[in-house]
Amino acid sequence: MSAIAASAAGLINFARGGVPRRRLRSVPAQAGPVVPLEVGNPLQLTETMRARLLAAVRALVSDPALDGAGDPARLAAVVLMAKAKVATNYRATITAKELGRWVGLKPSRIAHHVLPQLRDRGVLGSNETVSAAGRVTGLECWVIPMYRAQHGGDRRHVLALSRVELVVLLALIETLFAPGWNHKDGRTTPAGMLAERTGRGAATDRLGLLLMVLSSNAKGWLQLCSGSVDTERGRPAATVARLLGCSPAGGAKVLSRLREQDVLSVDRRETASGLNARSRVRMLPVAQAHGIVVREAREAADAMFSDLAVTASGDHEATVEAVPPVVAGVQGAGEGLGADSADRADAAHLHASHASGVTPGGSLALSGGFSGEGRGGEGRRPEHVCVREDQAVGGEDAAAASESTAAEAGPLRGEKPRESPADEREGQQPAAVAAGARPKAAGGGKTQQQGRVALPKDLGVQVALAPVAGLWERLNGWQQQRVEAAAAAELGRLADLLMLPRTAPRLLADRLTDRLEETGGEALVNSPFGWITRKGLVRRPACSDVRCDDGIRLDTGGECDNCGNVIHIRRARRAKIAADIDRELPGLGTVERRRVLKDRLREYAAAEAEDLVVRREQARAVQARRDAVRAAAREQAERERQAEAAAEAVRQAMPCADCGQDRSAGLCEACGYRRRTEAAIGEAGMVAATWSAALDDAGDVAAVTAHVRATLEAAIKATHQQFLELMEPGDLEADPIAAASVLAFNAFQAVEQALPEYRSSALGRLGRAEEAEAEARRAYKTEQGRRWYKHNPTGADAVAAATKAADAARERVAEYLLATRLEQLRTRMADRTEPAAPAPWSARLTELATRPLHGETAGAVIA
Repeated sequence: MSAIAASAAGLINFARGGVPRRRLRSVPAQAGPVVPLEVGNPLQLTETMRARLLAAVRALVSDPALDGAGDPARLAAVVLMAKAKVATNYRATITAKELGRWVGLKPSRIAHHVLPQLRDRGVLGSNETVSAAGRVTGLECWVIPMYRAQHGGDRRHVLALSRVELVVLLALIETLFAPGWNHKDGRTTPAGMLAERTGRGAATDRLGLLLMVLSSNAKGWLQLCSGSVDTERGRPAATVARLLGCSPAGGAKVLSRLREQDVLSVDRRETASGLNARSRVRMLPVAQAHGIVVREAREAADAMFSDLAVTASGDHEATVEAVPPVVAGVQGAGEGLGADSADRADAAHLHASHASGVTPGGSLALSGGFSGEGRGGEGRRPEHVCVREDQAVGGEDAAAASESTAAEAGPLRGEKPRESPADEREGQQPAAVAAGARPKAAGGGKTQQQGRVALPKDLGVQVALAPVAGLWERLNGWQQQRVEAAAAAELGRLADLLMLPRTAPRLLADRLTDRLEETGGEALVNSPFGWITRKGLVRRPACSDVRCDDGIRLDTGGECDNCGNVIHIRRARRAKIAADIDRELPGLGTVERRRVLKDRLREYAAAEAEDLVVRREQARAVQARRDAVRAAAREQAERERQAEAAAEAVRQAMPCADCGQDRSAGLCEACGYRRRTEAAIGEAGMVAATWSAALDDAGDVAAVTAHVRATLEAAIKATHQQFLELMEPGDLEADPIAAASVLAFNAFQAVEQALPEYRSSALGRLGRAEEAEAEARRAYKTEQGRRWYKHNPTGADAVAAATKAADAARERVAEYLLATRLEQLRTRMADRTEPAAPAPWSARLTELATRPLHGETAGAVIA
């Protein structure tokens, strides 16, 4: 080695001062081709992002407020959550038509069923957005559960999505079922995979596809549910059913429809016996987004498994290589398999589970292809019990023995079965039972299920039960479920009491540790289930405070003050009773005094207990009365609400009072605008009459009002003419009701725009009245006479301030005069429009006698 190379090696291995540094090691090359990730492809999500979005979507669709709601309502909530913008305070602006395109339903169904259902359930809040012309242009919506989570302060809440997460969720939804649209700048957003799937069941299919994509891994495999499922429908259908909250039959229908849309494939392999093995669901868009050629991989897997099936079915002379345990499905769920064997785990044949006691790379000669083989090359029966038991373990036999735990646990032929592990408290369990928790027949023919060894998956419950992990292992499956539920309930109670709810698991763990120390350790616990549920998890209050546990405050960790008060009161009571005994019975001995003291304390305790019972009965009676009053109030409110709803329904069914249009709530839209227009014209006429007419002269006022009316009617006519020029021929005849409403609204707008001009003109004229000028002069002089202007009342500052005060006084007087004169005009017009008194019957009968009678009435009178 040269000097330069040696120096470089020294620099690599040692830093300054001779301190060794970490060496740079080469990274092994990745097996297989590297899939280039596309920038902005929402189907290429990381595990963290996928888990985050899945938790948010499932939390929203499973919200208690959406229990019993249809899939269109749940999908609409998800779409509105994804379209919410941080800049607009997590709100989204959309129309019913556009939301219907996202959900796959008609706008009428969205407007009359989906949106009202979300509002009634307290899931959606909305406001109408109105244009400058006063027309409703859409809805400003916010999803209430997400809105509360975003403003609750807990950023770890599943619905507290960040801006980036909302953008990614919206991009994923656009890829799956966006309706597609063209932007103003020329860009085009293509339609999603299920954009053409509309109508009945479209919302269910879209929501199911979103949940399935978020529940799949990078290779597109859907994570199937565990546990027992309906064998007629299969595990894929059960998985979809659990995601959507429907029946397995409904999940099977969703799978069938999505397969027809070519967005997923269900791979189900056949065994040599003709039975179907496990099925797996692959989301084709996710797999293709990660560069997996689904068709080629599937054909390769079909060829491989067809060869294995032929070999195992009856080829006695065939020889196959031993398959490593990974291929046999030990890992489960297909994790860890390569791209070329992605379908291998779900295609495993219906074959008994055996120990992997062969050497990888060797060959195994199968004589019959049955599960009982693999006992050696001779293919004979197993030997008797004592054969080879005295041989030393070594070599290949040792390796086989170390890997085959399940084979060692079972008895040989003719051997008496050992006692069931379910009856042993601290014995070793067979590997098959410990791993799969399969039911095993116990003594007496009763089926039991061995509990899982590990603590629950919930982190809070796991931390709380950590001190009693040894007792947990001694519980069966049913007992573990009960203990887990009890621990979760106690954690919920503690979280409600504490200022920091996240410290509840640690506090419950400390309680279990203290109770174990009191008992003397786990070895002295004879009944783990009873000890945990009745002693370990139970709070032991020493006083009436709900935060007290063995004299310790749960929220602060210090001594309970209320317990100290109770002890002080009891000691004071005991001292008082002792003093009474000494005063009443001074000659008692020590023993007799102690006996009398105990008797009186016992009597006092009994009296206190009776008083407690009475007070509890009184509290129950008071609570019952309060509940009855609340129930009556709720019933009254419900009756009032129903009465208001009935009255509103009757009002909505009333025809228009002006034009007679049906179901117009007493006044249609066009007539409402006409009334407002007429009122605005009258207001403009009175405003103009305040300065241009003599208020005492009714004719003068009427002339001014008529002139204003003629002017405004001319403006309305011009507005109508402009509107008619903009309309296409035949548009007004197509919808005459809407046309009448538009014309009436345009007339109202024209009058409303002219009304401020009349008011400004009236204020200007009244500002030049004598009263206004006099008030302005007084304000001018008053401002000039202030002490800081007395030395120079004609200076620039004094004149400017006086002028400003005079103008303000003039405006006040003008507004006062306008308001006063308008009030006078309204009063006089009201007096003139009062209904006349009814005419006397003598005059009315004379008028009625001159009317001709109806034909039938005349015939009746003649008869």
